[in-house]
Amino acid sequence: MNYEMIRAADQRLNGYVRRTPLLSAPQLDEIAGRRVLIKAENLQHTGSFKFRGGWSALSALGAEARSKGVIAFSSGNHAQGIAMAAAAHEAPATIVMPKDAPQAKIRNTQWLGADIQLYDRDDEKREELGRKLSEEQGLTLIQPYDEPQVIAGQGTCGLEIAKQAKAAGVEVADVLICCGGGGLTSGIALALEAEAPGLKPRPVEPEGFDDVTRSLEAGEIQRNDKSSGSLCDAILTPQPGDITFPIIKRLCGPGIVVTDEEALRAMALVFRHLNMVLEPGGAVAVAAALFHPGESDGKDVIAIASGGNVDADIFARAITEHGDTA
Repeated sequence: MNYEMIRAADQRLNGYVRRTPLLSAPQLDEIAGRRVLIKAENLQHTGSFKFRGGWSALSALGAEARSKGVIAFSSGNHAQGIAMAAAAHEAPATIVMPKDAPQAKIRNTQWLGADIQLYDRDDEKREELGRKLSEEQGLTLIQPYDEPQVIAGQGTCGLEIAKQAKAAGVEVADVLICCGGGGLTSGIALALEAEAPGLKPRPVEPEGFDDVTRSLEAGEIQRNDKSSGSLCDAILTPQPGDITFPIIKRLCGPGIVVTDEEALRAMALVFRHLNMVLEPGGAVAVAAALFHPGESDGKDVIAIASGGNVDADIFARAITEHGDTA
């Protein structure tokens, strides 16, 4: 996995990916006590950055592999990214999804034409199911984060950040990244190392699922004790990837951990001041920028809003519980 793969993926994504904006609002700056720039990947195709990795992986496959079909496991955002990219490449797609995934993500993945295989994340392992179906049906497995072409696609977000930050006059800042298995974090880290070394990537995770943060502290991969129990479903993974963690360890600063309530409050604030919808897992980096200013350095901070695929009841909860303080 290297920077050249990200540049190649960027060429394949050209004309297909949305170049998402870097946004700010004075009210958010006031809360954080500094300028907060938000990379709006919730405005990406399928509502999250995952389309980047999906298109990168599908476009890198040969025609024969695409014709046989692909399989992925995901709680929803990688699922939709793969489903949309597969449909555009006329490749059949099977997605292994947890039964407790947000219904909006399950419905959208089905609408995009993928075959859904549901599983119980507390009793079954998605990795085993995905590999079993891949072998039985001759499908190409595209993993959600520990896959070089997926990481390369996510890294194109970092290329955009480097250009946009320079245009905004930002040369030194922490870049806060919503982090599950580390595909987005490691891809952005590689891109920034080459294009904007003054921008320091920092993983952000939900409380109770801080495997990357603990892994960085320990210097080796740590696992989470549980697989569910947070609103931030999009970034609940068992541990960092074997490919992603060495990159994160080499290039990233310490992790930051936020609560579900902080993620919900960030959702309410972003909706009120930027008119954007975020999901809890897609809001943790913004929450870190707003509510943990002492844990990152500099007069400016960049936060990735990584996704906006949220069920109506969760979004209503964010507005109802935190709208008055937004």
